[in-house]
Amino acid sequence: MEKTDRIHLAGHGGMVGSAMVRALRTKGFDNLLLRSRAELDLCNSSAIAEFYDRERPDCVIVAAARVGGIHANSTYPAEFLHENLAIAHNLIHQSWLHGVKRLLFLGSSCIYPREAPQPMTEECLLSSPLEKTNEAYAIAKITGLKLCQFYRQQYGVLFHSAMPTNLYGPGDNYHPENSHVLPALIRRFHEAVQGGASAVTLWGTGVARREFLHADDLAEGLFTVLSMENPPDWINVGYGSDVTIRELAELIARITGFKGELIWDSTKPDGTPRKLMDSSKLLVTGWRPKYDLEAGIRHAYADFLALQSSGKLRQL
Repeated sequence: MEKTDRIHLAGHGGMVGSAMVRALRTKGFDNLLLRSRAELDLCNSSAIAEFYDRERPDCVIVAAARVGGIHANSTYPAEFLHENLAIAHNLIHQSWLHGVKRLLFLGSSCIYPREAPQPMTEECLLSSPLEKTNEAYAIAKITGLKLCQFYRQQYGVLFHSAMPTNLYGPGDNYHPENSHVLPALIRRFHEAVQGGASAVTLWGTGVARREFLHADDLAEGLFTVLSMENPPDWINVGYGSDVTIRELAELIARITGFKGELIWDSTKPDGTPRKLMDSSKLLVTGWRPKYDLEAGIRHAYADFLALQSSGKLRQL
């Protein structure tokens, strides 16, 4: 990827996309093709074809997706499968039709099986059943990954994928029901403090383990992947260690100043028991995350407070 390349960053307004914009501009990549959802419907193949006819991108980064936590995935599986399939198919196929030199598709750690050996290597993909609570999203992401692999295999194009672990950071989605666990907990505990609540009830048992990576660290990892001349078809991007959801909740409670009781509702699902990724293929390049979990959450919480006070809190 050259600094003169025209780069279409799909999903630039989201947490991951905005982190990529910051990283690319810091490194001197200013020729970015950025369009909002209102300006370019990624579920509309004709709209993308017209945009690529006009703008002729050299590189495409697919950071756009419909995302959410267990509640959102379980409630809207049809939308999660349909919209994410449409985004992947349209951008990958139109990139091939329009001679895009390089495409990076972003997947997710949820593509790996529920009972995958830990830490999860790239090779465990499709080795056993998926977690049911996010199956629709995972299938869409696996399809995008496989599209990149097969276009590369059949046509020789440099289309490849990166599989981030659970992410958080500036610009996260803080919807009270549809957000991921870490931003959801930030909002829940902040509102509990503001409302003087004596207890907060949380889903599951708290024993499930999750790995979390700051979005700015992901962006640096993705830039490293884009700098590889011959990258793997897909590569993991993770933090390297995990915590239980109970430990995460206790940490966020401390950071937000909540001193009340944590009540665990075991009638609600935990999701996949553990999702720790083996990122050794990326670590050999020298890339390392800079934010430890506590420092990263403090950074995210400060961003939450700033966005809330300005009335710009993202709740999609």
